[in-house]
Amino acid sequence: MDLDSMDCASTIDVTDDEEIHQDRHSYASVSKHHSNNSNANAASGILPTTTSVHELLECPVCTNSMYPPIHQCHNGHTLCSTCKNRVHNRCPTCRQELGDIRCLALEKVAESLELPCKYMSLGCPEIFPYYSKLKHETVCNFRPYNCPYAGSECSVMGDIPFLVAHLRDDHKVDMHSGCTFNHRYVKSNPREVENATWMLTVFHCFGQYFCLHFEAFQLGMAPVYMAFLRFMGDETEARNYNYSLEVGGYGRKLIWEGTPRSVRDSHRKVRDSHDGLIIQRNMALFFSGGDRKELKLRVTGRIWKEQQQSGEGGGGGACIPNLS
Repeated sequence: MDLDSMDCASTIDVTDDEEIHQDRHSYASVSKHHSNNSNANAASGILPTTTSVHELLECPVCTNSMYPPIHQCHNGHTLCSTCKNRVHNRCPTCRQELGDIRCLALEKVAESLELPCKYMSLGCPEIFPYYSKLKHETVCNFRPYNCPYAGSECSVMGDIPFLVAHLRDDHKVDMHSGCTFNHRYVKSNPREVENATWMLTVFHCFGQYFCLHFEAFQLGMAPVYMAFLRFMGDETEARNYNYSLEVGGYGRKLIWEGTPRSVRDSHRKVRDSHDGLIIQRNMALFFSGGDRKELKLRVTGRIWKEQQQSGEGGGGGACIPNLS
């Protein structure tokens, strides 16, 4: 769906004068040089020095850290099991046939290591045994976030300040300061729209960033619209905030109240879990007034911070009225 064909206007009640930080903190990986001579020494039982251990455990093909089974050729050159299949059983260094030789000495060296998380440069202070490190990095709170933009498949990753600048400068999203909002979504010929995504809006309040999404899709056989909020941070932080969304007109009103989902969850995952304000299309057109040939839906809402954790419940519930 072409975003340019959809109009979106917004008026904001500003309650927070904090500016959007423009610092970019890009996430980058640092390549290291691999020493095949060191690998040959390890294969022959000569232990490496501390400074060369990381090089020993780096695959010369993909440059990732190697985990068992670590393979070697007859000359002692090593590579990871994934790359062994990619090089068609030929050593990438000497071109000799690899066979099925395990480098047990190097695997033993790895067992004795304790290494920092690869996201140390992003703030992670943890140190792990070599074989536990990989598992931690898949769930590390300091790992970079995926771009939360929903209008296209964007592969950009980074920390929150970097992604905020990326959304503003590259995706040209609406950026607002304040914890209350009054957003208007407009679309001509809405009955022709089965799947659509409106332009993302980013709000800055309480020193945090929140993404407001609005989409049209099929819920079973019923065409619906859905609005929901995502928090630009981890799930544990997201639980500190609540938000409400409200839409109505002509004496009727729908209200949603819940906890924003973390951007660790993709917008599609949130949408498919129906965790937000869901409006059937007939009801949305009723709220729009007129001859029901144009969508003019005003969504208001606010974000607030929980002062203390509630011991029960959590989240909200979707209200889906049936208006034939």
